[in-house]
Amino acid sequence: MNPDTPWQAGRLDAAPGPQRLLFGQMYEDAEIERETFRGLGRIFCIASAGDTAMLLSQEHEVLACDINPVQLAYARRHANGAPRETGDADRAMRFLRSFAPLTGWTKQRLERFLGLSDPAEQLQFWRDQLDTARFRAGFNLILSRPMLRVMYSQQFLLALPPHFGSILRGRFEKGIARHPNAANPYIHAHLLGIPIESPKPVATDIEFAAGDAASVLETCAPGSFAGFTLSNILDGAAQSYRHRLIRAIRRAATSNAVVVLRSFAEPANSGDTNDAERDRSMLWGVLDIRSVNSL
Repeated sequence: MNPDTPWQAGRLDAAPGPQRLLFGQMYEDAEIERETFRGLGRIFCIASAGDTAMLLSQEHEVLACDINPVQLAYARRHANGAPRETGDADRAMRFLRSFAPLTGWTKQRLERFLGLSDPAEQLQFWRDQLDTARFRAGFNLILSRPMLRVMYSQQFLLALPPHFGSILRGRFEKGIARHPNAANPYIHAHLLGIPIESPKPVATDIEFAAGDAASVLETCAPGSFAGFTLSNILDGAAQSYRHRLIRAIRRAATSNAVVVLRSFAEPANSGDTNDAERDRSMLWGVLDIRSVNSL
């Protein structure tokens, strides 16, 4: 069955060709999942680069699935001790960082900023020395629709809000005002490209499954999972796939199961299930944490 999701192509762009490694590391704060799922049973997650599965395997049995066989094979290698590799999303982040010197973002200035631990001081530094008119203009240009179409398919771009550069800067500023830089590995990865340290997995407690999330869940016994973390797999997916995935989750969930879902989109409302500002990666518009019964 066609899963009706752009992730099936195994590519971020719209070009024909083989499936590729997209993520060498994950830009999702899996500590949120660790806290959310603590004390629960078996967990279902999207494999991606393997980081979330690896962290959760320290306390849970984990089933990690991915629709992209190249990505799934990498996650399995990574969980078994192989070093990080570079995916297409990581190359896109590196491309963005290459423009930093043109905006006055020298390595020395960024290192001073990243060494700060007081969010109020960080915010002042950001506003005074980094969030300049030149940076804003360049960032908005790079993240404009015409530029993003070079690297991303139209289906992925549909999930992004208008004026994404301005929106993302706003998310970044909120994160800076909340999370101490010195202890935040995600901001070090974003600004200087320092790899995020891999969790120490219990690889024997991770089962890897090939396929899209709905298809894999449809093969699992009812009541198999107490937690689901789905990354942003619904970004760009058709409404029919969303409905199918929800049905599959409800069938495979225990009565007290919890679901975590991220999105680059802006939240449709200000509901109390959105906790995006808590994610130290500072990229997400939606971090929806809710009971499976409220899906």
